[in-house]
Amino acid sequence: MGIVGIDHVQLAMPVGGEDTARTFFVGLLGFTEVPKPPPLAARGGCWFEAPGVRLHLGAEADFRPAKKAHPALVVADYAALAVQLEAGGHPVRPDTELVGVTRGFVDDPFGNRIELIQT
Repeated sequence: MGIVGIDHVQLAMPVGGEDTARTFFVGLLGFTEVPKPPPLAARGGCWFEAPGVRLHLGAEADFRPAKKAHPALVVADYAALAVQLEAGGHPVRPDTELVGVTRGFVDDPFGNRIELIQT
């Protein structure tokens, strides 16, 4: 018994935001989109994976972005990713509160907060 891991993290997005999500999560963050199982595909949204990470975006009619709650994604090269995100119109807000940790925050195209951390 007991928790042995996290299967996935889900963020919300507005209905119809799938193409915008793909541009950000695949085009800028480097995720791969994976097909949703047919019984779930009719709900909208999209699923993404990267090594060791599964991220689902669910479509919500009354969508409100998560401004405080967030996933923290471990990245290999924080500086390079920050440049790429900035060039794509998504400014990264560096955070220096944790000594010895390189990290910052970016909002996805829907306003959800995402932490980027290089350990």
